Amino acid sequence: MESHTVRPHRSADGPAKEQQLAWRLALVATDPVEVEDEVVEMLGNRIIDNAAVAAASVARRPVVSARAQALAHPMQPGATVFGLPPDRRSSPEWAAWANGVAVRELDFHDTFLAADYSHPGDNIPPVLAVAQHTGRSGRDLVRGLATAYEVQIDLVRGICLHEHKIDHIAHLGPAAAAGIGTLLGLEADTVHQAIGQALHTTTTTRQSRKGEISSWKAYAPAFAGKMAVEAVDRAMRGETSPAPIYEGEDGFIAWLLSGPGHVYTVPLPAAGEPKRGILDSYTKEHSAEYQSQALIDLARRMRERVPDTSRVESVVIRTSHHTHHVIGTGSGDPQKMDPHASRETLDHSIPYIFAVALQDGRWHHVDSYLPERAQRPDTVQLWHRIRTEEDPEWTRRYHSHDPAEKAFGGHVTITLDDGTVLEDELAVADAHPLGARPFSRPQYVEKFRTLAEGVLEPQEQDRFLAAVEELPDLGAGDLDRLTFEVPADRLGDTPGTSRGIF
Repeated sequence: MESHTVRPHRSADGPAKEQQLAWRLALVATDPVEVEDEVVEMLGNRIIDNAAVAAASVARRPVVSARAQALAHPMQPGATVFGLPPDRRSSPEWAAWANGVAVRELDFHDTFLAADYSHPGDNIPPVLAVAQHTGRSGRDLVRGLATAYEVQIDLVRGICLHEHKIDHIAHLGPAAAAGIGTLLGLEADTVHQAIGQALHTTTTTRQSRKGEISSWKAYAPAFAGKMAVEAVDRAMRGETSPAPIYEGEDGFIAWLLSGPGHVYTVPLPAAGEPKRGILDSYTKEHSAEYQSQALIDLARRMRERVPDTSRVESVVIRTSHHTHHVIGTGSGDPQKMDPHASRETLDHSIPYIFAVALQDGRWHHVDSYLPERAQRPDTVQLWHRIRTEEDPEWTRRYHSHDPAEKAFGGHVTITLDDGTVLEDELAVADAHPLGARPFSRPQYVEKFRTLAEGVLEPQEQDRFLAAVEELPDLGAGDLDRLTFEVPADRLGDTPGTSRGIF
């Protein structure tokens, strides 16, 4: 890896195109290096992972709405939409939109956390949609996805967005544009322009993840993917974008991030170096914010020592700055303690999540969020006795570059009504590559079959998984096999209830 430094410049001072971050990302995208077998295998895992979550969410209202919007934009050859027959196609940007919402709705797919955080699996819907529409092969697809994962993960390593209240999709848009550029074999100049346009149009605030969190949390990454498709289309037509987009005097860093004088360092693969970023990411075993994964596992473990949660006087979770301030009591969000809060809000409330996991000894993507579950009096009592605190050591470990030291969990102290103190800690989730039960292909397949049960017919599950096994060998026009069809009565479509402009 090579370190690329990026900082704001006055218009009169450059920088030259060759020194701009967007150009360097374009060079990564256009480097013809082959994709390693280990990366191909992991890409297949994440395609399965995305499909698993999409199957579980296919009948949920935000997904139904997004699918209806995509169906209003039919196109041939077009791209497939999760749940529909493969010959029912939509324009690629709208297919990316619908599929992106399905993948993101349950907050249940892969993650990478460093200076910022991300769900790099959000790149798969837009890159796959363009690949289907343009008749590309499995080999083309894995090359495009390897680029998209690499670019997003490298941006997340080097540039923190959340401290400036900028949403993480600002790294996703450029990554998806770069991945599509690789997929289509575009020239660096074209990819450069697409990356600039994608960043410019996908920079939004973090209010989408603050206060009462709405369904837009699922739509935001889908929006970034849709914008990336459109940005590449414009760039291919010869249209240009604001430049220098990162370093400009009135640009992204100068006014939205750390401002003039600040230098960011982004690690990027050298020319000819394989793109291996995806191997540093990890998926979720539980449908909740990633920082809660280890704490759910810890709650399940501690439950054996707390048979009666009505005796709990207090629970203190000492954890990283990010966990405390984003999903903990350090956020200052009263909604995180509200039994009538939305599912999206509860998903970002570690006091609620820990309370339910401690009581139930499990976490379920539907049952754990039901209103009757959230409003149960004994749960509310326990929930309101839980608080988080920032611990500098957990914050340091959260930001560590050493994989063996990096941690996303915390230390929990439970005090009972007789003064008994129970303590335990867990650094990484059980499903993490360094956890007690790391995920590999069998676990991804098990997750898919569990979430697809009762939604996809067994033979359709088998057909989809067989297609993923052939991923790098799929021929041009065969990528429509990387979707799934759901019986019409399981799609959640109710005529007349999802009407809009289209």
